[in-house]
Amino acid sequence: MDITVEELKKRLDDGEDLHFYDVREEHEYEEDNLGATLIPLGELPDRLEELEPLKNEEIIIHCRSGARSGKAAKFLESQGFTNTRNVVGGILAFRELED
Repeated sequence: MDITVEELKKRLDDGEDLHFYDVREEHEYEEDNLGATLIPLGELPDRLEELEPLKNEEIIIHCRSGARSGKAAKFLESQGFTNTRNVVGGILAFRELED
């Protein structure tokens, strides 16, 4: 299931406690990030254990444009995660919203 940048921004602005992950590479994260926990897409299979307790919780995933986070969400769903949400348009759309 997807989440819009508008909904994400509102929830972040409201200070909601989110399970929020960034699946971009470390250098991208260092340049600009939204405060999500970094788990690069390629490391996701090796770091499933970290996410295991969240299997039935909402997990919001973003990347640069929404492509990698879409793959990450599908992968997590294939591993039994029930509520993964892909940020449509990624950080690019989020920053555009702010401008």
